Amino acid sequence: MNELCKIIKDMVVPNFMNIRTSLRTYDRDALCCGSPCWRWAYHAIHSADKWFINPCVYDEPPFHEEGLDNPDKPATVVLSDEQLLEYLDAVEKKTLDYIDSLTDEMLYERPENCEHTRMELVLRQFRHISFHTGMLNGQTALATGKFPMWVSQADKYVDDGIFFGRYRKGQVTK
Repeated sequence: MNELCKIIKDMVVPNFMNIRTSLRTYDRDALCCGSPCWRWAYHAIHSADKWFINPCVYDEPPFHEEGLDNPDKPATVVLSDEQLLEYLDAVEKKTLDYIDSLTDEMLYERPENCEHTRMELVLRQFRHISFHTGMLNGQTALATGKFPMWVSQADKYVDDGIFFGRYRKGQVTK
């Protein structure tokens, strides 16, 4: 039985839903720590693409250039939100297909040439995606006074819009 893999998959889906909502609500050109938010979005998606499965055996996407995944480095490539969302869709599919190929026992193994177990890689990406999604949502909340929808459990989610409500003095209200 692959009970752990099923739990992981059930938790990965909301992570991708949340970052997708961030991309639908953020100001891509707003600066965060000196870089436009779209670069932080790409950084998070690229990290999920590279680090969720095996960072040691990885091919960069065709539009990638050296340093594009590091918002502190200048880059000549500028990705549109449509490109970012298409990339996110591809990474989500790749990730879910990968999880479907695993057994619970494989979570304790290290992928080829990698110092981390598959479970460690999964947990690192949960943390990383959530961190950057929150960062982007914080930028949106400050700029608009609205907090983007946040999904904690995909099967209980009802899409009634992309904003949760009004953000005021540390509280989200309907």
